[in-house]
Amino acid sequence: MDVAGLRVGHAHRVGGGYRTGTTVVLAPAEGAVAGVDVRGAAPGTRETELLDPRNLVERVHAVVLTGGSAYGLAAACGVVERLADAGIGYPVSGGVVPIVPAAVIFDLGRGGAFRAVPDALLGTAAHDAATHASPSQGTATPVALGGGPGTSSSGGTATPVSGEAAARPTAVPALGTAPPTASGSIGAGTGAMAGGLAGGVGTASVILPDGTTVAALAVANPVGSVLDPADGTLAGTRYGLPGEFDHLRPPAPHDVQAWNPRKAPSFNTTIGVVATDRTLTKAQCGKLAAVAHDGLARAIRPAHTMTDGDTIFAMATCAAPAPAQDEFQDMLAAAADVFSRAVAHAVLAATGREGAPAYLDVFPSAAATTGGIS
Repeated sequence: MDVAGLRVGHAHRVGGGYRTGTTVVLAPAEGAVAGVDVRGAAPGTRETELLDPRNLVERVHAVVLTGGSAYGLAAACGVVERLADAGIGYPVSGGVVPIVPAAVIFDLGRGGAFRAVPDALLGTAAHDAATHASPSQGTATPVALGGGPGTSSSGGTATPVSGEAAARPTAVPALGTAPPTASGSIGAGTGAMAGGLAGGVGTASVILPDGTTVAALAVANPVGSVLDPADGTLAGTRYGLPGEFDHLRPPAPHDVQAWNPRKAPSFNTTIGVVATDRTLTKAQCGKLAAVAHDGLARAIRPAHTMTDGDTIFAMATCAAPAPAQDEFQDMLAAAADVFSRAVAHAVLAATGREGAPAYLDVFPSAAATTGGIS
């Protein structure tokens, strides 16, 4: 993310029944003030109650976003172990306790095996990808995600099969990682789907006139549509910065009319983090996360359904002074916009696969000839 002091790591497995992964956002060693807002009716989370302003701990040391539904919460254990080994955590008698909230998306069976899910080792790999990468360089080339440019053919796309034999993976493929600035079918977004399209991880940021940075990382995996119903454009692109989405245009009507996605999965979820360098309280972080949900709802229709577990965390590194009231208002507005943009980037960068085509594969006429910015 483009907030100084925060580091992002992605790790994933594809093949042998797997199509899932984990993304971690690491705070500075002293932690970041954090809040959370859960709007979906089917969330899978860890340590969200700790972020209530009425409760004790002020700072978190990482936030984990992961696939695997409730099984995937195990990935947070790997991050906790790494932080504890480094002496990072909430100090208690005898040592430290790392504070690592987490949220999951439902991607079970997307690689063919229902129980091919993230574990503590995947969390460890995501942590290490974050700590070993500089802000502009990742730790490895992204792993294969379904046959697009720059991928290999190791990713499976098998339709889930009923029965115990289909529940467990046939093999454990090698771990893959991606640069911290990457978007698409990586990390927690490896098995994501977005209203029938391929989903994934996306990021966006803005520097406000007073110098405040507000950034978002979204894992777009909604049951709802990410398309504007009027013309088939990505709804989140309406909030882009000047030139950001100039490489797109409304798709041709025949492309829109031809799009008839298969019935969406019964469970999904969009999760993410919105962050800033300003000094905020836990309550203000909670409000920042709440307003970021407005951006989620602008980019996804419908949002916050009974089968989504939509959850957004907010993190404040406190490197810059606390905002005045009018400055905080501007930060709230920016949080919604950057989250909408992050959802759009997640879908645009996602790699298509069987049963989950990429946006520009479905709407090739949406690609303009001019170049945009990311």
